[in-house]
Amino acid sequence: AIVRAGGVPAERVRVVYEGVPDRPPQPGGREQLAAMGIPGGALVVGTVAALTDHKDVGTLLSAAATVVAQAPEARFVIVGDGERRDALHAQAAALGLQGRVIFTGFRADLDALIPAFDVFCLSSKMEGLGTSLLDAMCFARPVVATAAGGIPEAVDDGVTGRVVPVQDPAALAAALLAVLRDSAGRERLGRAGRARFESRFSAERMVEATLSVYDELRP
Repeated sequence: AIVRAGGVPAERVRVVYEGVPDRPPQPGGREQLAAMGIPGGALVVGTVAALTDHKDVGTLLSAAATVVAQAPEARFVIVGDGERRDALHAQAAALGLQGRVIFTGFRADLDALIPAFDVFCLSSKMEGLGTSLLDAMCFARPVVATAAGGIPEAVDDGVTGRVVPVQDPAALAAALLAVLRDSAGRERLGRAGRARFESRFSAERMVEATLSVYDELRP
């Protein structure tokens, strides 16, 4: 839309989606969660995001308070660091989420951790597409995310995950609870997300689409 508003004719516009490498999940994720103090039977909602304003992890924390009140077995794992770290820690404490929300800081073992999440959540209020979301789809994790930026182009509401309005903790909590309470639905959403990843968001597809654009430019 921005390119067209700048005067480029629609017929000249091509969209090449960002992609991430396709790879198998690595072992050890559940063991890492256990080392964080998460019980073996817990349902785990995970996110991977810089702790910055536009990622809006604060909305996720507000939703988490509602979720754990209704599903005490749920745990939240927040992977990432940033300038809002202290404020988010304080918010979690004020909401009484000690032991329910784990802040891990930066982690290098995402290919083990993300596959161990029961649900992947991205609560951004502004977003391009979100490569961590694509990683979750690669690993067939069901996604609950906000309708920020290009996220709805990756997450098909009700098909590959759930999409809710930005900065709406009640809607986010409701979507998370619905997915957490439906194990068969989580499997279905995860499989559909994996299929969407293969068809549109792998690094291989990104390269193919880029080369196709170059081919169009050849005289």
